[in-house]
Amino acid sequence: MSVLSTGTGALIAFQRALATVSHNVANLNTEGYSRQRAEFATRNPTFQGYGYVGNGATIADIRRLGDELANSRLLDSGGELARLQQLAGLSGRVDKLFSDPATGLSGAWSSFFDAVSALSSDASAAAGREQLLAQGKALAGRFGQLDAQLRALDAEVGQGLVAGAQEINRLAAEIARLNARIGDAASAAPDLLDRRDQLVRELAAYTGGTAVVQDGGTINVFTAGGQALVIGSRASTLSTVADPYRPERLQLALTSQGTTVPLDQRSLGGRMGGLIEFRSSVLDPAAAELGRIAVATALTFNAGHRAGMDLYGNLGGDFFAVPAPRVAARAGNGSGASVAARVDDVSRLTGQDLVLRFDGAGWTAHRVDTGAPVALSGSGTAGDPLRVDGLALVVSTAPPPAEGDRFLLQPTAGAASGLGLAITDPSRIAAATPVSASAQLGNLGSGRLSGLRVDDATHPALLDEVAIEFIDAGQYTIDGQGPYPYTPGQTLSANGWSLVLDGAPAAGDRFVVAATPPRSGDNGNAARLAGLDGAPVLGGGTSSLNDALGGLVAAVGSAARQTQYSADAQQVIHDDAVAAREAVSGVNLDEEAANMLRLQQAYQAAAQIIATADAMFQSILGAVRR
Repeated sequence: MSVLSTGTGALIAFQRALATVSHNVANLNTEGYSRQRAEFATRNPTFQGYGYVGNGATIADIRRLGDELANSRLLDSGGELARLQQLAGLSGRVDKLFSDPATGLSGAWSSFFDAVSALSSDASAAAGREQLLAQGKALAGRFGQLDAQLRALDAEVGQGLVAGAQEINRLAAEIARLNARIGDAASAAPDLLDRRDQLVRELAAYTGGTAVVQDGGTINVFTAGGQALVIGSRASTLSTVADPYRPERLQLALTSQGTTVPLDQRSLGGRMGGLIEFRSSVLDPAAAELGRIAVATALTFNAGHRAGMDLYGNLGGDFFAVPAPRVAARAGNGSGASVAARVDDVSRLTGQDLVLRFDGAGWTAHRVDTGAPVALSGSGTAGDPLRVDGLALVVSTAPPPAEGDRFLLQPTAGAASGLGLAITDPSRIAAATPVSASAQLGNLGSGRLSGLRVDDATHPALLDEVAIEFIDAGQYTIDGQGPYPYTPGQTLSANGWSLVLDGAPAAGDRFVVAATPPRSGDNGNAARLAGLDGAPVLGGGTSSLNDALGGLVAAVGSAARQTQYSADAQQVIHDDAVAAREAVSGVNLDEEAANMLRLQQAYQAAAQIIATADAMFQSILGAVRR
C-alpha cells in the first residue's frame, strides 16, 4: 500500500506541475503575466520501527516568479514615458501648425507686406488698394485661424482630463477591490497579484507616482505629487473642476473622505501630467506669443497708418481693429471690482500672463507660470494707471477692490482671434504723407528738401501751411519766427513734421510745407508702412516683427524636437525595464517545453509505480487464494 500511495501522490504532484507549465504557455501573450513554478517537497515520512520510510512527494507551493526592483523600475519608466509621449505628440501638432506653409503665418505675412510695398510704388492705383485690403483681411484671418486651432487643442486637453479622470477612478477602484480580495499576499493567488500589478502600472501611466507595499501585501498608490489614490481597500476619486480665473478651462481635483482638494497641476506625471505640461509650457506660451505678434503688428501698423493721409484728404485712422487685453476676476473675489486694460507701450509688451493681487493698500503682480514678481507702478486711477509689461490698467472705484482680490491679466492671449480690419473703403488707406514740401520757383540757392515725415500725427497744426525763409546762407525763419542757425543736412521740424534740408540756400530762398491735397499720388506713408515689419519695435527696441515671427516658429519647433528626443530616450529606458522584468517573470517557451518533457517522463514513471504496486497487490491476492 505504501508503494501505491507514493506512486499516487507523485502522479498527482506531476499532474499539477504539468498544469502549471500549461498555464504558463497559455499566458505567453498575457500582458503583465508572471511565470509560475511548482515547488516540490517531500511528504512526511513514516516510522516503521527500524527507521523512517519516505512517502513520496507533494506540491508545496505554486510560486510566482518576480523581481520587485524590476517591477518598481518598470512602474517609474512607464509613467515617465506616458508623460513624454503625450507631451511630444501634442507639441508636434503645434509645431506642424506653425511650420506648415498651408497653415502657418509666414505666407499671409509676406503677402500682406508685399501688397504694402506694391502700393508704395503706385499709391493712386485702385487695384493696389483693393489688394492691400484683401491681404490685410487674409492676414487677420490667418491669425484668427491659428488662434482657433490653439483653442481647439486647449479644449482637447480638457476632454483628455475628463476622460483620464474617469479611467483613473476605474483603475483605482479595481485596485482597491483587489487589495481587499487578496488580503495577505503570501497566500494570494498569483494571477490576482499579476492583475493588481498590471492595474498599478496602467494607473501610473495616467498619473505617474509610486506604489508602496504595506505589511500583509496591500499596495498603496500615490500620484507623482504625493496625493493618495489608493489606500488599502479605499480609493480616492479624481474629478475635474473649473479654473478659478477661467471657468472654461478644467483642472484636476482629488476627492477623499468627502473633501475635494485641487491638485498641484505641476506635480502630476503620466498622461495627465503630459496634458497639463503641454498646456502650460507649450500651448499657452504659443498662444500668448501669437497674440503679442498680432497686437504689435496691428498697433504698429495703425500708428504708421494714422501718420498718413487718405484719398479724401483726411488723416488716416486705424487700419486694424485690435481687442483689448483680457482681465478676469477670480471667482472668490470679495468685491465686484473690475480692471480695464490697454496696451500702453508696444516695445515693452511681453505677453506673459500675470496675476494681480490687491492687499488692501496696494497692488502686486506675479507671473502665472513661475510665480516670479513683476515690477508694477501706479495707483490704478485713470490719471495714474497701473503700469506693467507695457500695459496700463485702470481699476474701478465703484465698487472698489477688496483686500485679497485677484485678477488674471492676459495681455495678448486670444488677441489673434479678435484681430480684424477697421476700414473697408480702399480710398481710406492713408498712403500719402499728410504734408508735402516744395521749393519756391524763384529760389537762387542749391537748397534741396528730402526726408519729409510726420512725427506726431496728433499735432493740431499738422496741416497748417508753414513757410521757411532764408535770411542768408546760415539763417532761416519759420513763419517769421527766428532766426535760426542753419547748416547743410540739418533736420528742420515744426507742427509735428520734420524734414532734411541740404545744400546752400541763398538769401530770400523760400520753402513751403503744406497739407497734401486730396487724390494725391504721394506714396510717402506707404513706403514707411512697407518697412514696418523690419522696424525694431519690440523688446525695448531691440527686435522687429519679423524677428518675433521667426522666434515663435523656432521656439515651437525647438520645444517639439526636445520633447520628442526625450520621449525617444525614455522609450529606450522603458524597453530596458521591460526586458529586465521579462528576464525574470516572462514565459520562455524553450524552458517550458523542456519542463513539460521532464514532467511528462516523471508522470509516466509515477504511473509505472502504480502499475507495479497493482501487480504486487495482485500477486498477494493470488497467493492468498491458493
